[in-house]
Amino acid sequence: MIVNTKMVNMAQHKTITVNADVVACCSPLAHVEMSETEASDIAQIFSALSDPVRLRMLSMIASESEVCSCALEEPLAKSQPTISHHTRILAEAGLIVGERRGRWMWWRAAPDRMRDIARILGA
Repeated sequence: MIVNTKMVNMAQHKTITVNADVVACCSPLAHVEMSETEASDIAQIFSALSDPVRLRMLSMIASESEVCSCALEEPLAKSQPTISHHTRILAEAGLIVGERRGRWMWWRAAPDRMRDIARILGA
């Protein structure tokens, strides 16, 4: 249904008639509505990645097959407790997977989760 709409151009003090398609006034954000569970899951990913340190940390871990926690301290200029805090958040979001070897944790990116990020961002 086409409706004529009158708009006032304030700069020139003129009334302009515009045809507007009322039925398709805006396009949907996605083709399929996101479920509450999926939205919560994606929000956890974005929350984990919202910190610049964690974003850099994930980038470093994803660029290697695996990375020791000890190797993250110097490039990030953070103490071991801070590294542990950030890796815990990334692990809880499912973005990295860790394995304890002696007193150190070795981290690797979770490939399925990395694909999820690419899908979400449309890459």
